[in-house]
Amino acid sequence: MTDAAAAPSDPMLEALALARQGVGLTEPNPRVGCVITAADGRVLGRGHTQQAGGPHAEVMALRDAAARGESVEGATVYVTLEPCAHHGRTPPCCDALIRARVGKVVMALEDPFPQVAGQGAARLRAAGIEVIEGPQAEAARELNIGFFSRVVRGRPWVRMKCAVSLDGRSALPNGVSQWITGAAARTDGHAWRKRAGAVLTGVGTVLDDDPRLDVRLVETARQPLRVVVDSRLETPPSARLLEPPGQVLLYAAQAHAEREAALSARGAEIAFAPGPAGKVDLPAMLADLARRGVNELHLEAGHKLNGSFVREGLVDEFLVYMAPRLLGLGRELAAFGPLERLEQSLDLRWVDVQPVGEDLRLIARPPGRERF
Repeated sequence: MTDAAAAPSDPMLEALALARQGVGLTEPNPRVGCVITAADGRVLGRGHTQQAGGPHAEVMALRDAAARGESVEGATVYVTLEPCAHHGRTPPCCDALIRARVGKVVMALEDPFPQVAGQGAARLRAAGIEVIEGPQAEAARELNIGFFSRVVRGRPWVRMKCAVSLDGRSALPNGVSQWITGAAARTDGHAWRKRAGAVLTGVGTVLDDDPRLDVRLVETARQPLRVVVDSRLETPPSARLLEPPGQVLLYAAQAHAEREAALSARGAEIAFAPGPAGKVDLPAMLADLARRGVNELHLEAGHKLNGSFVREGLVDEFLVYMAPRLLGLGRELAAFGPLERLEQSLDLRWVDVQPVGEDLRLIARPPGRERF
């Protein structure tokens, strides 16, 4: 038996590992992995979902089996999300499995997309194929938390990333923040950018730091959309984020024909989401990003915009890199408050704490935020 055909100890865990290969590739589609096994547990085919418009995980696994000269009739298919049942850019995966005459489909969980939502499993059962749901459901959902957020809530999963000192400062009083954390933390941060459909900052950060907002410290098959909250269209046409690669989207609240023309000439798209006091309406912006297919929104902004997201209850997850240094007076992670009672605080729960180089990576969420 070759390594390629060796029976995995848990085929669904292997399918999840395959699904993770879709990070930075499949957006706006979910990251899905598939493993097909014979009755003796031997692997017949493996695959994961490709770029949007490309084949899905089940089709890739069927192709892999065919390339090996393996028949999948009566085989068991392990897939991390319900096989699709609709014609989108690709034909329904459930039909491909039915034509292949597989015997059983084990899926981690149901696809929330309205055109699937149980219909794929129903069509498989109607064709006489046994369907089991549930193994590794939590891990599969977590891998696609942004897809579930966009489909169910109509907005992306918002992840706020920030680097802070041990005393919680994100910058010196004069705004200097490069670099609070070390190289390992910065590289890890780019891996999280890679996960996102869009990376967002505010115009203040653009003017102060002139960031690129791209993924360059880790390999990626695609660049996330770069987004700027820029109420008065103050982004300079010379800003580095307007340079290739990738697309740039500016959200404004006030029209300015000359600035709009200059930015459009640099390839930026301008969208208007006017809100109170001449500011961008953040919930309306999130809804628009969801319509554009953004599953995960990676927020890397200054303390003022961070504070606005916190005040409006829009942050689903905090990704914080903490350096073992003290800065004393300086800018906070998010400017909101002041609070009068401790009961008014935004309470969080720890999701993960890991050392990254000489720093700590802290992940926290409001309790129950992922229950939708």
